Amino acid sequence: MNVDNHEERRIEISGWDVNLRSYRIGDIYYCKADNVSPGANIARSMGATRDEAEQKAIAKATDRLAGTKRRAI
Repeated sequence: MNVDNHEERRIEISGWDVNLRSYRIGDIYYCKADNVSPGANIARSMGATRDEAEQKAIAKATDRLAGTKRRAI
């Protein structure tokens, strides 16, 4: 199967920079949210549409990042 409709954008969630990648394989859209540096996975989701998959990933990432504390280096 081939990856179609690949899209990547950077958004901010709870004060964190997040890469949001979405793409379609077959009839299903997939989305992955990761932090910009070092690129660790925060959330993955899938849905019937790109919007549905992205909204699910954003909701999961928001829940996870809202409770994450930042430390000054």
